[in-house]
Amino acid sequence: MAGTENTGRSAKVEPLRKARPCPECRRPSQREHYPFCSDRCRNLDLSRWLKGTYAIPVVDDESKADDDQLD
Repeated sequence: MAGTENTGRSAKVEPLRKARPCPECRRPSQREHYPFCSDRCRNLDLSRWLKGTYAIPVVDDESKADDDQLD
Protein backbone atom coordinates (compact mmCIF):
# COMPACT_ATOMS: atom_id res chain seq x y z
CA MET A 1 0.00 0.00 0.00
CA ALA A 2 2.90 2.35 -0.61
CA GLY A 3 1.94 5.67 -2.12
CA THR A 4 -1.62 5.63 -0.76
CA GLU A 5 -0.88 7.87 2.24
CA ASN A 6 -1.70 11.08 0.33
CA THR A 7 -4.82 9.88 -1.48
CA GLY A 8 -7.13 10.80 1.40
CA ARG A 9 -5.91 14.39 1.55
CA SER A 10 -6.97 17.08 -0.85
CA ALA A 11 -3.79 18.69 -2.12
CA LYS A 12 -4.07 22.41 -2.66
CA VAL A 13 -1.45 23.57 -5.11
CA GLU A 14 -0.67 27.26 -5.30
CA PRO A 15 -0.26 28.65 -8.84
CA LEU A 16 3.30 29.62 -9.74
CA ARG A 17 2.28 33.02 -11.07
CA LYS A 18 -0.73 35.22 -10.74
CA ALA A 19 -2.96 35.05 -13.83
CA ARG A 20 -2.67 38.26 -15.81
CA PRO A 21 -4.35 39.46 -18.97
CA CYS A 22 -2.68 38.37 -22.18
CA PRO A 23 -0.72 41.31 -23.66
CA GLU A 24 -2.18 40.52 -27.10
CA CYS A 25 -5.89 39.87 -26.55
CA ARG A 26 -6.47 40.63 -22.84
CA ARG A 27 -7.87 37.15 -22.04
CA PRO A 28 -6.52 35.50 -18.87
CA SER A 29 -3.02 34.08 -19.33
CA GLN A 30 -2.46 30.32 -19.26
CA ARG A 31 0.33 28.64 -17.33
CA GLU A 32 1.70 26.83 -20.40
CA HIS A 33 1.96 30.04 -22.43
CA TYR A 34 2.63 32.65 -19.71
CA PRO A 35 2.24 35.61 -20.01
CA PHE A 36 0.11 34.83 -23.07
CA CYS A 37 -3.16 32.90 -23.28
CA SER A 38 -2.24 30.70 -26.25
CA ASP A 39 0.43 29.74 -28.76
CA ARG A 40 -1.27 32.03 -31.27
CA CYS A 41 -0.78 35.13 -29.12
CA ARG A 42 2.77 34.09 -28.23
CA ASN A 43 3.63 33.68 -31.93
CA LEU A 44 2.07 37.04 -32.83
CA ASP A 45 4.31 38.74 -30.28
CA LEU A 46 7.39 36.82 -31.47
CA SER A 47 6.62 37.80 -35.05
CA ARG A 48 6.56 41.47 -34.07
CA TRP A 49 9.96 41.13 -32.38
CA LEU A 50 11.46 39.37 -35.40
CA LYS A 51 10.09 41.95 -37.87
CA GLY A 52 11.54 44.80 -35.80
CA THR A 53 8.17 46.30 -34.85
CA TYR A 54 9.39 46.51 -31.26
CA ALA A 55 12.48 48.66 -31.52
CA ILE A 56 14.19 51.25 -29.39
CA PRO A 57 14.24 54.57 -31.24
CA VAL A 58 17.71 55.86 -32.07
CA VAL A 59 19.10 59.17 -33.27
CA ASP A 60 19.32 59.25 -37.08
CA ASP A 61 22.79 60.77 -37.10
CA GLU A 62 24.78 59.35 -34.20
CA SER A 63 27.76 61.67 -34.83
CA LYS A 64 25.42 64.59 -34.18
CA ALA A 65 24.40 63.05 -30.86
CA ASP A 66 28.07 62.67 -29.85
CA ASP A 67 28.76 66.34 -30.70
CA ASP A 68 25.87 67.45 -28.49
CA GLN A 69 27.30 65.55 -25.52
CA LEU A 70 30.73 67.19 -25.87
CA ASP A 71 29.42 70.76 -25.62
